Amino acid sequence: MRRDYTAGRLREEDLAATWVEQFDRWFADAVAADLPEPNAVVAATADADGAPDARIVLMKGYDVSGFVFGTSYASAKGAQLAANPRAALVFPWHALQRQVRVAGRVERVGDAASDAIWDPRPRGSQLAAAASVQSTVVDSWDELAERVRLLDEQTPPGPVPRPAAWGGYRVVPERVEFWQGGADRLHDRLRFVRDDEEGGGWIVQRLAP
Repeated sequence: MRRDYTAGRLREEDLAATWVEQFDRWFADAVAADLPEPNAVVAATADADGAPDARIVLMKGYDVSGFVFGTSYASAKGAQLAANPRAALVFPWHALQRQVRVAGRVERVGDAASDAIWDPRPRGSQLAAAASVQSTVVDSWDELAERVRLLDEQTPPGPVPRPAAWGGYRVVPERVEFWQGGADRLHDRLRFVRDDEEGGGWIVQRLAP
């Protein structure tokens, strides 16, 4: 199965001055195109031995400091990030023939930022997250449903308090690549790379497809 990409080009002269401004443009395009969950991103981590793992999470915010998502600190990715605090992200906007690739170190965000991710969630989602020991083996779906039911009974109406073991992570970029599919496999790949020798500034590189 092959498909030729003819949606457009990404030239240096069209690139924004910073990676965050360029991401602003492309993320706005993804939202305007009514893509399903445009903030869905593949998050790849590795354990202390370097064994890779990946899953889709929802990006809950971004700025010049990086990209933020929330999860259980006790989850598989939480354990991996504790041992090896680096990650890679991929935003797969297939309908636009685009992807954005990010790599960098990972840090926990503070309580206030974690609350800002947790608090808007519907009560049902909060209950499920609080009742589930993420990534552990369970006997059945019914067991999970019963945990949620019991927690619902024991928790006063309204928002569920954020568990201490749940919070946000920020991927602090060292590289941000903007990939635009091109005809005959001549894709455009422009990458912002942090240049520590220039005081933490950024340089732009074109990569061969």
